[in-house]
Amino acid sequence: MILTISEFIGRLHPLLVHLPIGILLVALLFVALLKKEKYKALKHALPLVLFAGSLSAVASCITGYLLSATDDYDTDLVNFHMWMGITVAILSVFLWIQVKYGWLVNSRKIWALSLFIGVLITGHLGGSLTHGSDYLATPFKNIFSKDSVATTAIKPVKNIEEAIVYKDVIQPILETKCYACHNSTKQKGSLRMDEIVLLMKGGKHGAIIKINDPDGSEIIKRLLLPVDNEHHMPPKEKSQLKESQIALLHWWISNGADVLKKVKDLPQPDKIKPLLLALQQTNAAMSVPVVELKPVKKGDEKIINQLKSKGIIVVPVAQNSNYLSVNFVTSPIVSADDLALLVQLKDQVLWLKLNNSTIDNKGLQSVALFTNLARLDLSYTKITAVGLNSIKSLTALQQLNLVGTNVSAQAILSLKDIKTMSGIYLYKTDITANDIATLKKSFPKTILDTGGYQVPTLTSDTAMLKYNYTGK
Repeated sequence: MILTISEFIGRLHPLLVHLPIGILLVALLFVALLKKEKYKALKHALPLVLFAGSLSAVASCITGYLLSATDDYDTDLVNFHMWMGITVAILSVFLWIQVKYGWLVNSRKIWALSLFIGVLITGHLGGSLTHGSDYLATPFKNIFSKDSVATTAIKPVKNIEEAIVYKDVIQPILETKCYACHNSTKQKGSLRMDEIVLLMKGGKHGAIIKINDPDGSEIIKRLLLPVDNEHHMPPKEKSQLKESQIALLHWWISNGADVLKKVKDLPQPDKIKPLLLALQQTNAAMSVPVVELKPVKKGDEKIINQLKSKGIIVVPVAQNSNYLSVNFVTSPIVSADDLALLVQLKDQVLWLKLNNSTIDNKGLQSVALFTNLARLDLSYTKITAVGLNSIKSLTALQQLNLVGTNVSAQAILSLKDIKTMSGIYLYKTDITANDIATLKKSFPKTILDTGGYQVPTLTSDTAMLKYNYTGK
């Protein structure tokens, strides 16, 4: 019970720690202003402000010490931060006594400057504990780095079969989802994941990876717990792993959690192959030329209001943009009159969602007039090869959703001259694996997504939802 109460009080530290920073900085500003005659009245408020700052600094020290007892952070950095916090508390109390009782007036500026420096150092150390030691430098690294992609972004793999499984597939997942709480300066549960040796060693509850036994591995158990469960990882307020990423972790562990083997050296079940291929396809998609949007005039408000009155959703794609997104989700019956109105906005329509609607091959002849169209969703409609052939003139088209349609590989080939195409979605179509191989030759820079990805079935799936974590 005592441990629980102390832990609760310790967790108040992030809430309290900002009080002394703000209050003491205000007090130091008062000290600086007092040298000007017009601010002399501040001397009456200064003792009270300093007292409040000192009191909150002491409270922060106490809660900080209790929080450090959870052993979630780097010991050396915690100790440095703790002693600097104590120094700030002592300096603030001493400065309050000086002001309150008029002691050492001539040296007050030196003490105030020391307190200011102490607050800065202590605050920086606290930031290093929670965000990493390079949290201040990271933005500058991103600005001046030759690679404009953030260092925590998952980068595409050039050749997935030649990729090192841990380095190129698993580590990027851990880096983007786990390192924030398990790194060299912060170790929740005494666990570090940024080095393979420490990852395999585990934390204060033992190893989190059991080689060849993903179902028994703590890392998989935690990932599969309900998000609201207090032991689920990552915490629900953090970015969660995708099902495909959990599946890849499961696959890696079940094959020995090897650090040196390449993808081609491990067996690849049918459920894993598309997940691996997607890591490579991202690279291909990035090489597709990006269409530069030219300025367009604002769409006719009268036409837009007429479409809205029919239940059709028409909204700008972004704030202060004249380009429009049109969605028939609440008006699935697409009439000739609807299309006639829509054609009057052909320059402005950038995204068009016709999924689950009555759009047919004849209606697509009108859609073919939307020369700036970048995204077109035709999923679960009755369009056929004839309709696809009519939209091959959409030279700005980047994404085409054909999920749940009866299109053929030959019909897809009619779109091969659209050089901007980055993704065609073909789940639940008649397209076969052999067709995909053929289509890839005509669409070398396009993701041909056949979907159907699933997390490998675990024998303990049902039990996982009832998993009673004991911490042992």
